[in-house]
Formats: sequence, C-alpha cells, structure tokens
Amino acid sequence: MYFENLAALLTMDGHGPYVWAAYGMTALVLILLIINPLLRKRSLLTQQRMRLRREQASSSSAEPSPAELK
Repeated sequence: MYFENLAALLTMDGHGPYVWAAYGMTALVLILLIINPLLRKRSLLTQQRMRLRREQASSSSAEPSPAELK
C-alpha cells in the first residue's frame, strides 16, 4: 500500500485538502446529475396529471352544444 497509515492517506503529503475536495465535488456533481432528471420527471408528471384533471373537469362541467342536443 502506498500510504503507511490513515493519517498519511488523508493528508497526502500536503495535497490532501485539494484531492479530497476534488473527489467531493465530483461525487456531488454525479449525484446531482442523477437526482435532477428524476425530480424534473416527477414535476412534469405532476403538472401533466393536474392539466388532465382540469381538462376533464372542464369538459364534464361544460354545457352541451346545440349539436349534442339534437
């Protein structure tokens, strides 16, 4: 193993803060790239469901047209 102990792994000869910050930012970006589309899909489906309900409610409460009365 390259590092003798855990402290040496974390400090990496003085480069540890940069390296671990880079790993953290990369992990954060990857997580956001997974979560964001899922949240947008949920929002879109909710909006479409509400739109469909509004359209069904307005079509069922609308008065019949003269062509429908004949």
